[in-house]
Amino acid sequence: MIRIVTRTRLAALEQVAERALERMRAVQASADSAYAGHLRTVYDLTADAEAAERAAEANRADAEIAREILERTETQLADARATVTEQAARIDALSGDQDAMAGAVVLLHYGQLHSLHRDEAAAKRHAASFGIDPDGWGTVPSDRPAAESVWRISPLSKWAVAVGGDAA
Repeated sequence: MIRIVTRTRLAALEQVAERALERMRAVQASADSAYAGHLRTVYDLTADAEAAERAAEANRADAEIAREILERTETQLADARATVTEQAARIDALSGDQDAMAGAVVLLHYGQLHSLHRDEAAAKRHAASFGIDPDGWGTVPSDRPAAESVWRISPLSKWAVAVGGDAA
């Protein structure tokens, strides 16, 4: 089939083709603009993702340091608790010793420390083991120096170690 195209029809077809070409150029420009925007968005998102990964890695390193510090601190805390427990036991033992020694006395021989006793009766029994009559002597008057007494009992709380012996 052969078709005869007139000059008017050809001009109309050329105008349609020209409008289609212009529309294609506009669509292509719009597509190019959208693609460029997409590329910028991808680039920006990639840069943000890389920055976030670097920050996450730095945070992981900080967390590891904090974990090591926490472990050392927990070890130190456990050591400190053990020390406190040990010291509390020692304090209790010393408090018991102190309570036991509250009535303690010293036995002096010519003003020099001879022995330490729980109470005055124990000191007299000990002195009796040396042949001293436990009932034949009492507390020496305080105006007489301890060095002049052969045997003397003095409360531990009032006796201080010094050249003369009894501080009371």
